Amino acid sequence: MAWRGCVMKWAKTEFFRSQNTLSRSSRLNPCNQQRCAFRREAKRPDTNKGNVPQETKVSPPEPVMPQPQHAQKLQRPTLFRPLIFTVGFTGCSFGAAAILQYEALKSRIQTAKDGEELEKLMTGSQDMAYWHDWWNQLSGLQRQAILLMSMLDDFWSGLTEGQKTVTGIIAINAVVLCCWRIPSMQRSMIKYFTSNPASKTRCLPMVLSSFSHYSIIHMVANMYVLWTFSSGIVSLLGKEQFLAVYLSAGVISNMVSYMCKTATGRVYPSLGASGAVMAVLAAVCAKVPEAKLGIIFLPMVTFTAGTALKAIVAVDTVGLMLGWRFLDHAAHLGGALFGVWYVAYGHKLIWRKREPLVKLWHDIRSPGAKGSSPGGGPGQQ
Repeated sequence: MAWRGCVMKWAKTEFFRSQNTLSRSSRLNPCNQQRCAFRREAKRPDTNKGNVPQETKVSPPEPVMPQPQHAQKLQRPTLFRPLIFTVGFTGCSFGAAAILQYEALKSRIQTAKDGEELEKLMTGSQDMAYWHDWWNQLSGLQRQAILLMSMLDDFWSGLTEGQKTVTGIIAINAVVLCCWRIPSMQRSMIKYFTSNPASKTRCLPMVLSSFSHYSIIHMVANMYVLWTFSSGIVSLLGKEQFLAVYLSAGVISNMVSYMCKTATGRVYPSLGASGAVMAVLAAVCAKVPEAKLGIIFLPMVTFTAGTALKAIVAVDTVGLMLGWRFLDHAAHLGGALFGVWYVAYGHKLIWRKREPLVKLWHDIRSPGAKGSSPGGGPGQQ
């Protein structure tokens, strides 16, 4: 009995120990399984990317995802609005030029009539003694101001009509060049004074970039060429028609640049009056191909205008084909081709057909007037 009691006591003790051990193992096993499972799941990802939980890999941040190539091709800029703007701006430029020529001719006739009447009134009414007394009554500062104004008037009178016209263009380019040096205006200058087909603002910069230069050397070179050929182009076309051609050439050259940049995929901003200046140079060279030209630094070297035009077009063509990006060769070619086309065909197709518009403006300005609108003026024939 004692042995049986010891055995029963030992068996009961072992039974309770086994139950406690099972209960502990049942409570600890889930934790061990999770740990083992977690360790096994952590070893599944690639070792190069590190042990990253699977939840963070299912939904990675969108900006990190690389864009596919077909999506970039779909984002190419559309040129429909710039094309419509080019056509509309060119038409408005020539229409405004025709109206301005009409108003200038009308004002010139009225001024001539008023001058004749004023000369008749002044004749014999005052002598030199009056002006001598008037001059003596002025102070020294007033006399110096009058002399300075007289010198400026003499200098202005000595300029040709073309040089007087491009003086305003040069002044605008100088002001824009100074604006580039103001740090607070950099963002606005890049947005509105550089032409870029990938920009959100594409139409207005086509005009403003033609008056924009960031480099002083670039502006001086363009304005020197414009100043040199201004007398010939204005005497050939007239002041108003020249302004229309210059502004239209700036927009058309930028449109050609947009097309080439979009076609080749080399989208970058550009600025400068080179396209409009090339139109002026090409128009003069095409109209007077036998004119002798020279280089300012090499006065002994002379060549004909036709040869110069061919050389410039050839260089720009090679630069466009080889992808040179130092200059906007597409804009140069667009301006040159427009200048040659205008003196050959555009003058007949556009300017000589302005009579209905001028007559309509004449009827609006003078409802009760009879007769045709005044014509004539430079560049009409």
